[in-house]
Amino acid sequence: MSEKINRRSALRTMLYIAGGALILPACYRDSGRASIALVNISIDESDEMLLESLVEALIPADDTPGGKGLRLHLFVLKMVDDCHEPESQQQFVEGLKKFAIWSEEELSKLFIDAKSNEKTELMTRVEESGDESLLSFFKTTKRRTIQGYMNSQYVMTNLVKYEIAPGRYNGYFPMGNE
Repeated sequence: MSEKINRRSALRTMLYIAGGALILPACYRDSGRASIALVNISIDESDEMLLESLVEALIPADDTPGGKGLRLHLFVLKMVDDCHEPESQQQFVEGLKKFAIWSEEELSKLFIDAKSNEKTELMTRVEESGDESLLSFFKTTKRRTIQGYMNSQYVMTNLVKYEIAPGRYNGYFPMGNE
């Protein structure tokens, strides 16, 4: 042990260890809390994962990113939290809890664990459930998911063709002498 320790390499090693100690807890996300700060509604991590799975079932990924890839479940949560009335927010949260229970009864497993065709078939039967809060939750989720998808950066930059307001000039447009 007659070797001297280089101060710079020792500091660098200490910084690596400290950085790893700070980043490592973020890799294990079992906090039970939602990943987005919400003011008016409260959901836990399992509810967020269920909503993420539902959004992915509504807009699945193919050659374009799906609902999960665009993180539309966070958009839905933020829109419900910010833009809906308190009774609508409460009905959304109740509907989310009831959807978890109802889907588990119908599928005999969690909605997250179901195959995509099972999820699609289950979503067609939501109206048959007869539960008003469940139906309201599903309609709100579907509407906000579509809104978030159509206003996402991916759609607005890659799929929508922008044209200046008056449109392009057509020199061959027939002018009638009427």
